[in-house]
Amino acid sequence: MNKYELVYIVDAHAPQGTKDEIAKQVADSLAKTEIKVLNSQLWLDRHKMSFPIQKIMEGTYYLLSLEAKSSSIAKLQSILRINEQILRFLTVRADAPKA
Repeated sequence: MNKYELVYIVDAHAPQGTKDEIAKQVADSLAKTEIKVLNSQLWLDRHKMSFPIQKIMEGTYYLLSLEAKSSSIAKLQSILRINEQILRFLTVRADAPKA
């Protein structure tokens, strides 16, 4: 099992109920793909982005620390791509081997 960090961005102007629903959908997706969540937090709220994404200039960023197999991460990424309310996401391996 490898350690990963996942950051995803949602519209900062969305109602809090919508943001909570998106976070619940992500948590459900993690459970489906058998990924263990080590830490989950709201990273940045109402942060101005450098460039607009779908004509949206401010985003709310969520940061998750995960432990999973690489195949599970691939499944999670395909699920996150389908969700139109997630503007962008990035998954990086936190314990990457040294070159």
